Amino acid sequence: MAGNKAVAYISPGHVEVQDIDYPKLELRDGPGVHPANVGRICQHGVIIKVVATNICGSDQHMVRGRTTAPTGLVLGHEILGEVIEVGRDVEFITVGTLCSVPFNISCGRCPNCKQGHTGVCLNVNPDRPGSAYGYVDMGGWVGGQAEYVMVPYADWNLLPFPDRDQAMEKILDLTMLSDIFPTGYHGAASAGVTTGSTVYIAGAGPVGLAAAHSAQLLGASVVVVGDMNAVRLEQAASFGCETVDLAVHDNLGEQIEAILGVPEVDAAVDAVGFEARGHGADADHEAPATVLNSIMEVTKAAGRLGIPGLYVTGDPGAVDDAAKVGSLSIRIGLGWAKSHTFTTGQCPVMKYNRGLMAAVLSERCQIAKAVNATPIPLVDAPRGYSEFDDGASKKFVLDPHSLILN
Repeated sequence: MAGNKAVAYISPGHVEVQDIDYPKLELRDGPGVHPANVGRICQHGVIIKVVATNICGSDQHMVRGRTTAPTGLVLGHEILGEVIEVGRDVEFITVGTLCSVPFNISCGRCPNCKQGHTGVCLNVNPDRPGSAYGYVDMGGWVGGQAEYVMVPYADWNLLPFPDRDQAMEKILDLTMLSDIFPTGYHGAASAGVTTGSTVYIAGAGPVGLAAAHSAQLLGASVVVVGDMNAVRLEQAASFGCETVDLAVHDNLGEQIEAILGVPEVDAAVDAVGFEARGHGADADHEAPATVLNSIMEVTKAAGRLGIPGLYVTGDPGAVDDAAKVGSLSIRIGLGWAKSHTFTTGQCPVMKYNRGLMAAVLSERCQIAKAVNATPIPLVDAPRGYSEFDDGASKKFVLDPHSLILN
């Protein structure tokens, strides 16, 4: 039987590439596995040979010690790979299929899945609605920053690529379909971005860059990206975005007015989440409600706010006791007064991934270029996490079988 190397969280700031069990069509006990999920048989699943798997900012929250992730948790929810084994109950997916794996694990059978809310499936996580591979409090499904991974409900979850050779030529774009591209697109779409919109994107990390590129794809006239990292702002500018350096400027409205002539935008996206910092003179300390409050200030009345940035119910490293349980000082009165619409939560990847796949394959977008996709060997994952934490403007793509870096 083949071995299986995987990236595991060890302690704050520390990940290791370890040897773990080769996957079976069964969820076995291990770090983070909910007791009610132990022994769960998955004859509806497949075993995937991982071709590409990405380091995500959501992973980084765990690696920084900002969640209750247990030692030994195998990381990774952005997965693209080849099916090498199918369960007895799999009907339509065949061995040899190259496919994208949505980060949401969903059953396809519950009321939420049937309504398209695959980010809050009711049947895969005993803790709460919604699940993902390799993530804290998500049921314990083993992560995909590995050589091999098991994917349940394969007929429902997997997105097959129509042509293997074409897919391999665009592998760095297509690997973004598991999470970052749909998540960024969801942020922009749920903010109501359309032809001619002016848009503010808070955060120039990979999700923010994906949201900015998605806003362009949706027809925005001007996309303004704010961040405190000059290198990441340069990356946003490289594909046509306007930028605001929030480490220097604390009045976002004034900066937007300098660009647009008015101090507000039609739509805004929070791609930062709960580790937000203050702006300008306050940039040296964490202030988790900053982004939410600032996007309310600069979004027009009756505008919409997309919030793909991660907010959690448990943050042991938070700045105060309220924030440790996800309670933030949000100016909800301002949002109410301006009749804002908020959209939060996991992106329902399956709502968007097929259309975005078509956009990639027909060369209507260049998501890998926008986020600066950078392939590295699986064994270099610790370096990738370290560089990403230091602010590198790269989307690290792990290559477990040297199928990209060959």
